[in-house]
Amino acid sequence: MDIGEKINLIINNVSNVILGKSKVIKLALASMLSEGHILFEDVPGVGKTVLARSLARSIGCSFKRVQFTPDLLPSDITGVSVYNQKTNEFEFRKGPILSQVVLADEINRGTPRTQSSLLEGMAEKQVTVDGVTRQLPSPFIVMATQNPIDFDGTFPLPEAQLDRFLVKLNIGYPGKEDEANILTGQQFKHPVESIEPVVSDSEFLKLQEQVKKIHVTDSIKNYIVEIVRATREHQALELGVSPRGSLGIFKLSQAWAAIQGRDYVIPDDVKVVAPYVLKHRMVLKSENRLRGREPESIVSEILSRIEVPVEVK
Repeated sequence: MDIGEKINLIINNVSNVILGKSKVIKLALASMLSEGHILFEDVPGVGKTVLARSLARSIGCSFKRVQFTPDLLPSDITGVSVYNQKTNEFEFRKGPILSQVVLADEINRGTPRTQSSLLEGMAEKQVTVDGVTRQLPSPFIVMATQNPIDFDGTFPLPEAQLDRFLVKLNIGYPGKEDEANILTGQQFKHPVESIEPVVSDSEFLKLQEQVKKIHVTDSIKNYIVEIVRATREHQALELGVSPRGSLGIFKLSQAWAAIQGRDYVIPDDVKVVAPYVLKHRMVLKSENRLRGREPESIVSEILSRIEVPVEVK
């Protein structure tokens, strides 16, 4: 079975649970194939948690969910050393971060100190507790959710934390027909309960390695760099995108090309994924925020202005 067949198996498996959201599923999977973390920002009840669980089950990975609240402590995530009176030694009790897929639910309800307990794991795939560094399992992916309309009792994610997420995705409301099918499908039990792995975690690791081999020409690389550099020079932005954003577009373009059944990247791949990598990394100037300008419009403006390379193979 080749890479395309395995990818389609995962997409079809998740699509049985998340109806009518093919592009979001593909973008989330592309991010996972790129070894990237995902931030879901949307209203409650549209399936953010279910999508995370479905993806984790489909690739045979261990899954832990952490409900972020103001009283959640960093040790509740990373784990803690507990003294055992029988052995007269301290024993480490693993936190949920030592799972392959971690869902940080309503992450902006946690305090900045608790939010930052994820940073080391997201950046270096390791966690340090009581001076001891422990490697996280592979694959390791953090999926976080936050509600865009609820401000009471929330702590907005700082730029350094946002920059650790490869993409920021919105699921959106289902269509009329899909919503009716959701009612039918959940009449007796939730379909996520019966979802089975279609690839193993070791097979998924191989998929991640295969995605890295997707061909990207120098002209496409330069195209990506020009797009990101344009954010640093845009008059509406206080802060442009760092080189981590360039690398994010590069990797996500490779994964998107693989999902489309190609072993090479084309400019359209870059155009599709760039908004999801860039929009949460840009900081608008205060006057532009007050005017209601959105990061998406700036990305669209940049993409329309940058010259598209012609020769891609």
